[in-house]
Amino acid sequence: MSVSEGIPMKRGPTLVALEWLAIVSSIVVAAGLAYVVAARYYLNWPATGVHTIVMVAAIWLYMTGALIASQSRQHLVVDYLSHRLKTPQARAIHRFVVSVLVLIIVVAFTYWTLRMFMWGSRFSATMAELSIPVWVPQSAIGLNAVGSLLYALRDVYQSLMALRQGDD
Repeated sequence: MSVSEGIPMKRGPTLVALEWLAIVSSIVVAAGLAYVVAARYYLNWPATGVHTIVMVAAIWLYMTGALIASQSRQHLVVDYLSHRLKTPQARAIHRFVVSVLVLIIVVAFTYWTLRMFMWGSRFSATMAELSIPVWVPQSAIGLNAVGSLLYALRDVYQSLMALRQGDD
């Protein structure tokens, strides 16, 4: 049994948008790295700025992937203990404890993200070579922080309701 077992997952527009963002980011990373390799080693073409684009796309890919994992309740799975729990009440308690721990971690991450934005707002920094504003990759972290916080709150609420009802 996994943490998400017993709770139906909806495939709504938010998840579809996140998946498409992850796919586009993956394509940009793969195509950008392929270009860099081909341009440098085979064609002797310049690859100026491509690393910056790949890095921004990679940050979006990582943060989007983490948010998809949060949406699917796959960010933290403790299968060993959940397999050992025999009663529905024990499994509900386990699910609640896990969701509260995840919420604590996500609150800390969200706080640090807010501090990062406050620090970055004092400067008008851009990334090297292409002058991409630093807030572009940072916004991926912000999206992840807000989304993960909402999903963590959802998980705590649902696990609390399951605990109150005595359901698994």
